[in-house]
Amino acid sequence: MPDHQDPPRKLRPAPLLFEPETLAAEPERFFQLESIEDPAELLRRSTELALAFRVAAERATDYQAIAAAQLADPRRFDALSPTEVAARADWTADYAVRMVEHGRGLLQQRRPSE
Repeated sequence: MPDHQDPPRKLRPAPLLFEPETLAAEPERFFQLESIEDPAELLRRSTELALAFRVAAERATDYQAIAAAQLADPRRFDALSPTEVAARADWTADYAVRMVEHGRGLLQQRRPSE
């Protein structure tokens, strides 16, 4: 049976039938807060968002601390010093030391009692 291959098809771009509207006409949106007219509802919704962002930031900081502790773990052959951790995270060396300690505490809490 002969090996038969069709010649490659040339794809053409689809014709543009309309001009897209500019993005400048769209006002900046922030979780639809700008469209809430009732001040009580605006306060409720913006407070809800602020609290959610605060919780997310705290959780992300905990993960930063865990990563810092893991990178600075002296059992690693490639363990980083607090100064090296600080440089990677754009922290001061003192803050890196505190984050490594905090991360070690968090890691300790994760481990089951032995």
